[in-house]
Amino acid sequence: MSWPRPVPLIGDDTSAAEREHDPRAWALSSDQRDALHAVLSARRDVRRFRPEPVPDDVLTSVLSAAHLAPSVGHSQPWRFIVVRSPPTREQAALLADRERLAQAADFSAESARRLLDLQLEGIREAPIGIVVCCDRRSPAAGVLGQATFPDADLWSCACAIENLWLAARAEGLGMGWVTLFPPAELARLLHLPEGVETLGWLCLGWPDERPPSPGLERAGWSRRAPLGDVVLQERWPDEAAGDGPVPPPSHLRAPDPHAVVSVRDAADALLTTPGSLGVLDRAVDRVLALGQTDLRGGRLVLVGADHPVCAHRISAYDPAVTGDVLSAAVAGVALGVVAARSAGLVAVVVDAGVGEWPVPGAVWARPRHHRGDLVNADGLTEEDVDDLIDAGHLLGFDAAQDGLVALGEVGVGNTTVAAALTAALLGLDPAAVVGLGAGADTEMLDRKVATVAAALDRARQHHGDRLREPRVVLGALGGPEFAVLAGVTLGAAAAGAVVVLDGLATSVAALVATRIEPAVAADLIAGQRSREAAHGAVLGHLGLEPLLDLRIRAGEGAGACLATGLLRCALAMRRGTARTVDALKSML
Repeated sequence: MSWPRPVPLIGDDTSAAEREHDPRAWALSSDQRDALHAVLSARRDVRRFRPEPVPDDVLTSVLSAAHLAPSVGHSQPWRFIVVRSPPTREQAALLADRERLAQAADFSAESARRLLDLQLEGIREAPIGIVVCCDRRSPAAGVLGQATFPDADLWSCACAIENLWLAARAEGLGMGWVTLFPPAELARLLHLPEGVETLGWLCLGWPDERPPSPGLERAGWSRRAPLGDVVLQERWPDEAAGDGPVPPPSHLRAPDPHAVVSVRDAADALLTTPGSLGVLDRAVDRVLALGQTDLRGGRLVLVGADHPVCAHRISAYDPAVTGDVLSAAVAGVALGVVAARSAGLVAVVVDAGVGEWPVPGAVWARPRHHRGDLVNADGLTEEDVDDLIDAGHLLGFDAAQDGLVALGEVGVGNTTVAAALTAALLGLDPAAVVGLGAGADTEMLDRKVATVAAALDRARQHHGDRLREPRVVLGALGGPEFAVLAGVTLGAAAAGAVVVLDGLATSVAALVATRIEPAVAADLIAGQRSREAAHGAVLGHLGLEPLLDLRIRAGEGAGACLATGLLRCALAMRRGTARTVDALKSML
């Protein structure tokens, strides 16, 4: 006599006999398998995105796929932070830009150039950012399988990313995985609690490229290794005997790149090699992204101020020189104004506190209260900081009517002020940010370092943690032209203008502006790198590469004016270069 097998109403309803009879019965159909492998082989790291939004149901579908990923002990440690806010995306993009430049500094010159050629604008362009986090607050010993492999929760989150990536590809979405972030900074941006870690930023959106092969492979950074090189049998081979795989190479040092990962939409149609203008191409892309296609006009905003810190003998020139240069600028014969005229820019000369009386003919934007020497007292009162930023904001917004604002400054002693601000803003040692300045010698350099160190000590003791606030640090260690220029940058960016920076002082002012409003970073162009020691660090923190590196010391916006002419030339090249046949067809 025989009885029927009890069949469970939930779970696996197959029997051992069935499974023995046909071990392959669980396989998907051949069409389904082909489709799966098609998706696997078609997955790409996409870096260019269309602006059209991703429908909510499509986003839910790909997130659901991510949520189906395997996890150790079924812990499901992943958390998906969906970011649509442009300000947050801009702050994240700025973090990535900074890190890209910081990492490039550690490579050889050729490898650094290849890293800087990589297209990393997806954070700004993709309509959606997804930050995959791992909630590691549960004790590893409490998760089945994690006590022996404590990082298995991170591996589980990586599996979720892969699921999301494949599902996105099946929907026709593009995804890029950006890990050029200091983890702590990204965590602060997203207000993550202690014990929650990020696995980077996923850019998600409709792709504006359809790469036939992986981007880094096309760029010559690496190529897919043969399967036989990565499949080992039974054990790890004896490397000493020469029968095992060599350690994986650093892809960032691979020789002879074939092409950059991608190029901007505006350059795709040109009859020229992708990325042919290097750093200048990136600057032009940024200009065009702001909607500025011509730049025939523009303003140079030249701001001058005196500095009481000169009493500590930190400059080789008498403070009265500032007034002389600003008066010459009003008369149209100062170096910066002449440079502006040659570049087709109208000069706006601003007196932010030069001499005892206002400079005739200059725009008035002077502080109303006492100014300290930084070592014994704050450079500006909080009220003056606010008033000067507001005045600069109005000037910048007005100057932006022609689409471009170049920044310039005049101020004997302001490289010492800029060094103090840089040290405070970036947490650097005074000796690392103080340069000789114009005409200084080693004894004066020592005095500058000591002055900046003393100013930092006083400011930290007086302001404590508030010194991290941009307006507070500007008052404690800054000067009037820095506040005005920060405001000009904010106002010009608010109007959608391109802001071309000059030397250290204008770049520090822009750094303060980005601390007030991070989205300003998208409007900035580094016109040049000056000889000041701190300038490279400031540009790196802004995520900017300079167009010129001519060891200019002049100030007055001269370098910004030269860079403006270069930008205009590059824009003319974009407009005038022949288009390819496909591009012409698309225009018909």
